[in-house]
This record gives sequence, C-alpha cells and structure tokens, in this order.
Amino acid sequence: MEEGKEKKRFIQEFVPGKQVTLSHLIANPDKDMFDKLGIQQAGALGILTLTPSETVIIAGDRATKSANVEIGFLDRFTGSLVIVGSVSEVETALKEINNFLKEVLAFTPAIITKS
Repeated sequence: MEEGKEKKRFIQEFVPGKQVTLSHLIANPDKDMFDKLGIQQAGALGILTLTPSETVIIAGDRATKSANVEIGFLDRFTGSLVIVGSVSEVETALKEINNFLKEVLAFTPAIITKS
C-alpha cells in the first residue's frame, strides 16, 4: 500500500426485523437513468429496500401479479427491488407490496414517497 493512502472498507449492516425501509416511485425518470441501470425505458420506476433481504422475492411476485409492471432488478442478497411500468401501475404495485407485507407477514411498511 502506498504511503499516505488509506485503505477504505465498506461495512454493511442489516437491522433485524421485518420492514420495508424504502418505497419510492420515480415518475418520468430521465432516459439516462434507464441506460445506466440497463433496463427497458418506461414511465416510472419503483424502488424498494426490504429486510430481511429475501423478501424481495415475495415482493417481486406480488408486484407482477397485482399490476402491469416488470422487474427491472431484484437482489435477494441486499433486499433491493426495482420495478418498471407506467406511473399508475408502479404505484399500484408499491401499494400492494406494502399492504401484503404489512397485513399478511406483519412487516412494518414504509410511506410511499414520490419524485
């Protein structure tokens, strides 16, 4: 290691519990965002982060069954889920995910935020 340079570490913590930590809808994102994410362009993106992380599998299933959306990204190791579709369909899917996780699996839901 060169003198004067620090070695940086990334530490990731998971909080035990069952919760939706982020539920956000991005309406009409810039085309560059889709290019950077490597997903097909649509009217909206829905972004979720869930704990425990494997819950994204359930959330992805609920999203595609409840609304005309597609999964843009799903990572069962980090709990990240991105769904794509029209603004109204993504919003419907986010509401269904939050409701199902709260009512059926006793999760703490997140307020759906929008930008």
